[in-house]
Amino acid sequence: MSDYILVLDEGTTSTRAMLFASDGTLAASAQAELTQHYPQGGWVEHDAAEIWDKTLACALEVIPKAGGPAMIAGLGITNQRETVVAWDKESGEPLTRAIVWQDRRTEPFCLALRQAGHEAEVQRRTGLMLDPYFSGTKMRWMLDNVPAVRAAADAGTLAFGTVESWLVYKLTSGAKGAGAHITDASNASRTLLMELAGSSFEKELCDLFGVPISALPKVVDMAGNLAATDPSLFGCAIPITGLAGDQQAATIGQACLAPGQTKATYGTGAFVLTNQGAAIPQSGHRMLGTVLCQIAGERTYAIEGSVFVAGSLVQWLRDSLGIVEVASQTEQLARSIPDSGGVTIVPALSGLGAPHWNADARGVITGLSFASGKAELARAALEAMAHQTYDLARAFAADGTAWETLRIDGGMAANDWMAQDLADMLGIPVERPGFVETTALGAAMLAAAGAGLYPDLASAAAAMRGTLTRFEPSMDEKVREERLTRWRKALAAI
Repeated sequence: MSDYILVLDEGTTSTRAMLFASDGTLAASAQAELTQHYPQGGWVEHDAAEIWDKTLACALEVIPKAGGPAMIAGLGITNQRETVVAWDKESGEPLTRAIVWQDRRTEPFCLALRQAGHEAEVQRRTGLMLDPYFSGTKMRWMLDNVPAVRAAADAGTLAFGTVESWLVYKLTSGAKGAGAHITDASNASRTLLMELAGSSFEKELCDLFGVPISALPKVVDMAGNLAATDPSLFGCAIPITGLAGDQQAATIGQACLAPGQTKATYGTGAFVLTNQGAAIPQSGHRMLGTVLCQIAGERTYAIEGSVFVAGSLVQWLRDSLGIVEVASQTEQLARSIPDSGGVTIVPALSGLGAPHWNADARGVITGLSFASGKAELARAALEAMAHQTYDLARAFAADGTAWETLRIDGGMAANDWMAQDLADMLGIPVERPGFVETTALGAAMLAAAGAGLYPDLASAAAAMRGTLTRFEPSMDEKVREERLTRWRKALAAI
């Protein structure tokens, strides 16, 4: 019986193929690092051909462990969002390097659009800010600055897509002929080119950003019979039955399928999404609106808040200051002292994200004394995760989506001290799954539902989510208020 799910988890620093059994158990995994290209300050690029080659190699490594491709019921893809690939529809080859979501080169174009008064209307229609983070301005930059991209546009052979779109194209391309040019609704909602209420890319938005709508993929559901791999790749066709951007996939992997349910992923940065149900998000506090899920044309939305610096702060303590040798030592140091000794860190090493949105902010450490040492700095760094999350929680509540429980994942979530501190500072229970690779698990849930292994996504989530650890709040209110007072003073010092 074909009851395995193959997930291609294409991240920013690596790509993986992960084989799941139908109960959510991980059966096999293969991973390859991706080369990061930094042509100049603020620019980040990937080689789209390398992404494809390494993803394919990982898939070929794990498929035999299922007993062959015929044993795989469906294939799911989850990807780094907003990263843009441009390729030629006839040759199937990239026309330039992919521009990564972290890239800031399009800020002058975004500024011009903001100064022209477009941001309020764009946010109302798309749920997004006019920021280089999103895909549309990257496409425009390629058209303006890469002759091969402009020539392909003029010839009618240009294809734009985010990374899942690129992988589907390559997976479905035969030795001759073009592959499927599709994108799922969650990734499409991160481009600035689709209205949250719309079912496809919007010509008026494409015209505003100067992107030919003919170069864009078809917007499809996130689960179902979406496409199939070319038989020559793996020996027989594998149905492609699930697609999702990484943060949406993690939210699904955390089974946040009902309105109000919230997950936070603590990786390099931190991303918080709250299920909004069928209501189109309209934030009054600079949160983002996004498509969480679309199946059979039915949409669920989410409000999203993004923190720029989370795990990267611990990496900075390790690599630049030598405070710890490995990230896990921060927990030991935090537990070794009763408090941070008044030390507070605002980790604005690359600006402040939501709800502050201050790109010019820089990091601040306050409250230092001769008594301050490695333990105080390490504890203050972990405390900063709860402080930033608290600010997001207040903004979400002001938008009418107060959190009742926070479901956490990502590399930092393994830190028990930080998980408890989040519960204490937020005053709500925090849940952590036993299997923290929730991005890949969410893609597996979508693909399993799309392949018919389960009647719907809720059934797949119930069967595949696994065990949980729960952290209950226990902090005295006076301690919480003292922490928050110091945090606010430190923010004011920026």
